Amino acid sequence: MARIVSFDSASAGRSVRRFGLFAVIAVVLLYLGCATTTRVDAGHVGIRVKLAGSDRGIQDMPVVTGWVFYNPLTEQIVLFPTSVQNVVWTQSPHEGKPVDESITFSSSEGVNANADIGLSFHIEPSMAPKLYGRFRLNDLERLSDGYMRNTVREAFNDVASKLPVQDVYGAGKSKMLADVTQKCRDVFGKDGIVIDQLTINGTLRLPQNVVDAINRAMEATQKALESRNRVAQVQAEAEQAITQAHGAAEAARQKAQGEADALLIRGHAEAQYNEIIRLSTTPAVLQYRSIEHWDGKLPEYNAGQLPMLTFDVRRDQGGGGMDEATRERMLKALLDQAKPVGPVPPPDIQPVPVAGAPAAPDPVPAASAPAH
Repeated sequence: MARIVSFDSASAGRSVRRFGLFAVIAVVLLYLGCATTTRVDAGHVGIRVKLAGSDRGIQDMPVVTGWVFYNPLTEQIVLFPTSVQNVVWTQSPHEGKPVDESITFSSSEGVNANADIGLSFHIEPSMAPKLYGRFRLNDLERLSDGYMRNTVREAFNDVASKLPVQDVYGAGKSKMLADVTQKCRDVFGKDGIVIDQLTINGTLRLPQNVVDAINRAMEATQKALESRNRVAQVQAEAEQAITQAHGAAEAARQKAQGEADALLIRGHAEAQYNEIIRLSTTPAVLQYRSIEHWDGKLPEYNAGQLPMLTFDVRRDQGGGGMDEATRERMLKALLDQAKPVGPVPPPDIQPVPVAGAPAAPDPVPAASAPAH
C-alpha cells in the first residue's frame, strides 16, 4: 500500500513540473511574439531600420500597413505618418502655438511685410525612408516648425524681394503666393514632402505710413481710370454723332440723287413721247383733224380754196422733210423702245410742246379723209 501512494506522489510531481515548464514556454513565446511583432496603422508607413549586420542602416523599401514581424535584437520599425498635416504660423496666441510664429519678408524697396501663413502637406510613402534617413525624425510637427518653416520663409523673401510693395500688398499678391508655393514644392519634393496648399491667412501687415501711401496711390489710380472712362465715353458719343451726321448726309445725297435721276428719266420719257407724236403726225392726220374740227362755215372771202381743208400730202410736214420710209422706221424704233414691260399702264405724262410740232392727236382711222 505504501508503494502505491509513493508512486502516485511521484506522478503528481512530474505533472506539476511539466505544466510549469509549459507555462514558462508559453510566457516566453508570448513575450517574444509581442516583442517581435508590431502593427502599422492606416495613415502611417513603417520604416525598417537594420541595427546590425552588413546591411545595417535604413532600408529603402518602406513597410506596408498591417502586422509586421521583425527581430528586435537586430531590427527596428519606425512609424512615419503619411496623412495630411496642417500647420499654422500665426501672430495670434489663440491659434497654433502661444508665441508669435508669423513670417516676415521684405519687398524690393526694403519694406517689411508680416503675414500669417498656413501650410498643408503630406509625406510620399515611397520616399519616407529617405526623409527619415536625412533628419532622423518621425515627428512631423518638429520637422515643420524647424526645417519647413525656414524653407517657406526663405521662399517668401526670395520672391518678394523682386516685387515692389504695391504688388506685394495689392494685385500681385496672388502671383507672389503661387511663385512661393512652386519654389517650396521644388525644394520639398526632393525629400518626399508634398505641398497640398500654402496660404496667406488674413491680410498682410505693413507699416502704417506705407499702407497710407499705397491707399493714396490706389485712390489716384482709380480716379485716373474713371477719368479715362469718361473721356472714352465722350469720344464714343462724338463718334456716334459724327456717324449719324454722315448717315443723314448720305441719305440726303441719295434722296437728291434719286430725285435728279427721276427728273432725268421723266424728261427723257417726255422727250421720247413728243418725238413719237411728231413722227406720227402726217399730213393726212392733220387734214382729218381740220375737217373734224371745222364748223362748216365758209369764210366770207377765199381765194379759191377752203382754208384748213386742202393739204399738200406730197410733203412730209411732220417728219421734218424726211421721206415716208425713214419716218416710219424711226417711229417704229421709238415705239419699240418705249414699249412697257408687263401689264403696267403707261405713265400719266403730259407732252411738252416742241417747236414746229402740232398737238397730240386722238386715235384716227387708218383711212385718210378725202380733200375738198
